[in-house]
Amino acid sequence: MFADSVGEGLLPDPPDAGQFRQLWDELAPIGRDPGTGGYLRYGFTGPVRHLEQWFRSTAVAFGAHTVTEDGNGNLIAWYGPPPDQGHAVLLGSHFDSVPYGGGYDGPLGIVSALLAVRAVLRRGPGFRRPVGVVVFAEEEGSRFGVPCLGSRLLTGALDPDRAATLTDRDGVSLAEALGDRPVGKRPELLARVDAFVELHIEQGRALVDLDAPVGVASGIWPHGRWRLDFTGEANHAGTTRMADRRDPMLTYAFTVLAANKEARLRGAHATIGRVEVEPNATNAVPARVRGWLDARAAEVETLDALVEAVRAKAADRAARDGTTLTVTRESLSPLVEFDAALSTSVRRVYADTVPVLPTAAGHDAGILAGHLPTAMLFVRNPTGVSHSPAEAATDDDCAAGIRHLADLLADLAGESGPAGDSAPTGTTDPVAG
Repeated sequence: MFADSVGEGLLPDPPDAGQFRQLWDELAPIGRDPGTGGYLRYGFTGPVRHLEQWFRSTAVAFGAHTVTEDGNGNLIAWYGPPPDQGHAVLLGSHFDSVPYGGGYDGPLGIVSALLAVRAVLRRGPGFRRPVGVVVFAEEEGSRFGVPCLGSRLLTGALDPDRAATLTDRDGVSLAEALGDRPVGKRPELLARVDAFVELHIEQGRALVDLDAPVGVASGIWPHGRWRLDFTGEANHAGTTRMADRRDPMLTYAFTVLAANKEARLRGAHATIGRVEVEPNATNAVPARVRGWLDARAAEVETLDALVEAVRAKAADRAARDGTTLTVTRESLSPLVEFDAALSTSVRRVYADTVPVLPTAAGHDAGILAGHLPTAMLFVRNPTGVSHSPAEAATDDDCAAGIRHLADLLADLAGESGPAGDSAPTGTTDPVAG
């Protein structure tokens, strides 16, 4: 179990805002769209490859003895004893973004992990356990449609046969993006890891309202993505009578409003933020409309009821419009509860003053939680906005997050920490593909 002595002496010379800003400025311009200020960092593309090169060189400069790649696109920089000795502690997050997203979502966790590792190494002789800083691939799912792609492949939550069918909007397959490397579960790697901690920008305003720079996650709401295919009949916009039309756009529009209503009635979240139309012509009735439903709720039963209500209302409207509807589930992550011992440890560092809060956003930590003890730290976002260029964090708050992470890491893996402790085991997989 985790030791009770967490935080008996906080790290001397802890990371400050200036150290964070110096490192942050090195990666901040990479993948930024000059027009909007948002980021276009899609998995396995040039900007992400550039960031991965930056990560490799920075990790080595910070003392990593090796940087490995697991075949699924995930990178791990290793410190301390060789990873094959087991009982490792992992920190990290992801580099990729949603289209025109914010700069902190993902990269903050990687920069913070690197600085936390350096702080612990500066404190004393080194690590008594292997420590890895991991960069997960395609967490947002913006390119291949499956969120947390790298961690799902690593843990076996995504079957390699299904992964082989994934293509991006340009028809490029995942295999091509990965260089035709064999993908799949890596049980030998998972068996060596005792704990994973992910630091992330908060995607909401809870910490602003609580006047706290850092929080601890209690868990992640169940959530998933469903593709909705509406099929009708293409026809001329000028010569086709309204009564004769089989317009899938009408069915789609009704479904967007129905999803909003059903989510509000249940205290849940439903979003249709992506749509494709064929033939996508101004003077043509569409033949097909494809939309993606993102649905989230505090309980699995509420999520199931929400999605079924949306499906039923859309199907009823399709029958009246003379269109057809096909619903395909693309991903599903049930309720995740993070490891209580890890969460208690980080709160004890600051005398239980760190607030605990749930999140409705998915993370790689939620995928790994079914296989090993996992925890998350959140850094305050003063705007409360995420997946947008308005996403923000102050350098002082980011430094506070790094100090929390470093103090936890010192206890879990620092040479001066308690010997022989190990993370609890026996968790179960919360992920349904």
